Amino acid sequence: MFPSPESEEPVVVERAIGRTGGEVVLRRVGADWELVANGVFLMDTRDGASERAMVRASLDALPADRTGARVLIGGLGMGFSAREALDHARVAHVHVIELEPLVITWHAGPLAPVAGRLLEDPRCEVTCADLVSWLEEATGSYDAICLDTDNGPDWTVTEGNERLYRPAALDRLERLLSPGGVIAFWSAMPAPEFALLLERRFGAVEVIEVPARRGGPDLVYLTRPRRG
Repeated sequence: MFPSPESEEPVVVERAIGRTGGEVVLRRVGADWELVANGVFLMDTRDGASERAMVRASLDALPADRTGARVLIGGLGMGFSAREALDHARVAHVHVIELEPLVITWHAGPLAPVAGRLLEDPRCEVTCADLVSWLEEATGSYDAICLDTDNGPDWTVTEGNERLYRPAALDRLERLLSPGGVIAFWSAMPAPEFALLLERRFGAVEVIEVPARRGGPDLVYLTRPRRG
């Protein structure tokens, strides 16, 4: 039985050792849910505006005649990114890569209503895998790649995730893009060095600021590789 929505103190609904050996925690705070991994607060259900903005900006940046788009999303989280993509008229398929099996399980249980029961949508494919390792073997083509696996390039959640923000991983991401495709990275803080890396590797980088409930804005780094 879940805690009463009237309770404002964080209540642990489930905690377990995750795939990387750290603790993964699902908490209920009043009517909202929170995800914590390895002692790092990841996200909650109070807003999700910047995750949605990342997806909208990516899809809006595609060529005007692009329909039936395929979207790759790194990180399931609360499902805001995947739901935004599925609700977009230009999208035909969404593929989510999520490291933690527990997060996927929770989307079949207590988190299912948060993002409209993603796992029941036939257009939504969820793969349980480490994104960096998955990229090494990945095939196929995506029109938009939206990555929200960490709190940003300079604040990774698990050891090894920094590989995602290095040139080798960027090369793999580019290989998965269809012509005219877009790559976007979410960050909770400015990452100027990473922005410079993207600019050197891909060309112009658009930095989108989305006001957060507390502190500075969340940021989205969006780029379209020169090819295509």
